[in-house]
Amino acid sequence: MILETDAYGEIEYEAGDLITFPDGVFGFPDLKNYLLLSLSEGDDTILLMLSAEQPDIVFAIINPLIFCKDYAPSLGAAELSLLDAGDDGELSYYSICTIRSKDDYLQNTVNLKCPLVINPVSRKGMQVILSDPSYHYRHKFSSFHSIAETARESRAEQKETQAEEMQDADNKTQKK
Repeated sequence: MILETDAYGEIEYEAGDLITFPDGVFGFPDLKNYLLLSLSEGDDTILLMLSAEQPDIVFAIINPLIFCKDYAPSLGAAELSLLDAGDDGELSYYSICTIRSKDDYLQNTVNLKCPLVINPVSRKGMQVILSDPSYHYRHKFSSFHSIAETARESRAEQKETQAEEMQDADNKTQKK
């Protein structure tokens, strides 16, 4: 099958590639089938979840365990049954990202309160609301130590590179 998109061109897929959300996701109850796309080959840090029924609907999603090591959502028996799972360990969890700034990604947020839960075997998914009060709808990336530390290191490297480039430029000017 081929899906025509404005942003990503033609995407070829098979029916078995689809993740089915029988109840849709919050705000989009009529959209049931989604494709997961990597932003770059071999890197599944952030995925795009693209609606097969309405390809202009795309969610940026991330595995919350990448930056929140103690993230431990727990589902009830009814939810596990709907996903054809025996326990939480059989499932994959993703959080929807909200892109607020292209210039400063630390201002972007992630929703830990309402994860997307996917059974990778049955290819069924659902979005749930967790009762744990420590999870919120809008966690800024800057609130996670691992992300903030990486950003600080990256900024320090950029400053060091800029200083070296300025020094090189000064040296070239002095040689003339």
